Amino acid sequence: MLIKPDGVKRNLIGEIISFYERKNLKIIGIKMLEANIHTVEEHYIEHEGRVYYKDLINYLTEGPIVAMVVQGENAIKAVRKINGCTDPLEADMGSIRGRYALAKQRNLVHSSDSEISAQREVNLWFPEMIV
Repeated sequence: MLIKPDGVKRNLIGEIISFYERKNLKIIGIKMLEANIHTVEEHYIEHEGRVYYKDLINYLTEGPIVAMVVQGENAIKAVRKINGCTDPLEADMGSIRGRYALAKQRNLVHSSDSEISAQREVNLWFPEMIV
């Protein structure tokens, strides 16, 4: 999962991480970095060609991000539930996006939607890690 530039800029890293830790998800990889445009393009490859693609790439490369690998029972589903709906107006108020996101296009966090995506994204952001 990723904490996007708006989450880093707003000093929400610790707050966001605590959501996952309180659900007994274990962080097995974490790093802060400036996202490389080529890595971000590969990360969002499934959105290529869509109207919002360029804005999405610009957003993720505008400042530092925090990349994490979390592990635990039903981790993918749990993280997506914790993050909340993409649109913060539709997100549960107990979720990260429901509490802190200001707009659909700047929604603080990203999480994988499937095991296949998770594997691809872990390999992209943590090539040194074997999961």
